[in-house]
Amino acid sequence: MARWSVRVDPVWSLEAWRTAARLALRNAVAPDQLDWLQGEDASLLDAPSLPALDPASLASAEEPIQVSKAFIELAATCLCHRDPQRMPLLYRMLWRITHGERSLLSNPADADVLRAMALTQAVRRDTHKMKAFVRFREVPGQDDAFIAWFEPEHHIVDRVAPFFARRFAGMRWAILTPGRSAHWDRQVLSFGPGGRQSDAPVDDAREELWRTYYANIFNPARLNTRMMQQEMPAKYWKHLPEATLLPQLVRDAGDRVQEMHDREAQAPRRRIPESIAAPTPAPDTPPATLDALRDAAAACRRCPLWEPATQTVFGEGPQDARIMLVGEQPGDSEDLSGHPFVGPAGQLLDRALRELGIDRRTLYMTNAVKHFRFERRGKRRIHSKPQITHINACRPWLMGEIENVRPQVIVCLGATAATAVFGAGFNLMANHGRWHVLDDGTRAFATVHPSWVLRQPDGEARDGAYRLLKNDLEQLVEINRKH
Repeated sequence: MARWSVRVDPVWSLEAWRTAARLALRNAVAPDQLDWLQGEDASLLDAPSLPALDPASLASAEEPIQVSKAFIELAATCLCHRDPQRMPLLYRMLWRITHGERSLLSNPADADVLRAMALTQAVRRDTHKMKAFVRFREVPGQDDAFIAWFEPEHHIVDRVAPFFARRFAGMRWAILTPGRSAHWDRQVLSFGPGGRQSDAPVDDAREELWRTYYANIFNPARLNTRMMQQEMPAKYWKHLPEATLLPQLVRDAGDRVQEMHDREAQAPRRRIPESIAAPTPAPDTPPATLDALRDAAAACRRCPLWEPATQTVFGEGPQDARIMLVGEQPGDSEDLSGHPFVGPAGQLLDRALRELGIDRRTLYMTNAVKHFRFERRGKRRIHSKPQITHINACRPWLMGEIENVRPQVIVCLGATAATAVFGAGFNLMANHGRWHVLDDGTRAFATVHPSWVLRQPDGEARDGAYRLLKNDLEQLVEINRKH
């Protein structure tokens, strides 16, 4: 019986494994005839590499190899595990599925299914721990640059890094692990070889503030060391600044609980003490300078959006910019980072600007509404369109930005921005890309918001929406070239 070998690189790649698995299936290589090689591994029995199939034979194949989405997701997760037998396991399952056992995954008692589920669960646990226990530290001497060191059990860096790109979209960071590294420059996520723990900062000034905060929220009355070590295993403590406090906090827990028990009862206090004055509402006449306007907007309470939002997200860009882009409102990434257009929609806009040769740094970018309006669905915050009352409440800030920057051109991205600039009743799809002259002589036009493009179905619909956005923005090329 002939024996073959096939190599997968990188070892966690679903696409690399699928390519090898298709090749083996097309050659009718049974699972016990195939050695799966990783890295520098050599075949135990010196089996030759699996030969590539003739393209003509692939084209004449009776039918494509089809498996369920559930199996693809299972394989993508299992491949991140370090178990050297995961690839043979997955190929054996694939062989069985394509040779009559189509419902294999629905049998939870099957030995292969049980093993695959165990590997999947281990990878998911490791993924959760990475999301929970990565701690970024500021790089000394660099502005807004952070590095984190982490030691995952499995090959999960490529799997988890997009989460951090969304969560910390507004800052430059790197995550170093022994076998792999991820880098985010606010626009592009890239990967590289592993690093050393000495390449990451040991500490930074923010960690002392975090330790103080953690010590104050630590509740000794709810101490459960068994559950604590289950959720935060000791092997991760070296990554966590608060871990240095834990031994002392645990030792003192009994005394602190007794102190709480012996303390004289006090009448309940107001949630907001009367002595603390409410922030000053936005003035009807905006401040004279952009910096003063930004400071005043940070305390805006003209509508209720400020309360659940993380912060005011004000505009950014040169104070003498010729072009001002006005969007709808901050999204989740912008609300967390404090910077406009850094989330998925902002990244799509950056792509269009790059393709047109327009430098984002020459533009002033802001939003019609300065706080993130959202609905909670579980742990997620889902964008909710602002109402006209929110647009009107933020109008003084937008008008103040326009007055201070005095752009030659204003581009409204989406219907909300168009309403804020042109007034209610503006039909975006009927008037997109058409020039208008505002009362102060400023030229302006409206186009679709990048988030609208992202909401279109994949394929021609989304490609067409992107072309519409890009074609409208192309009118800025000549104006930007003269800058």
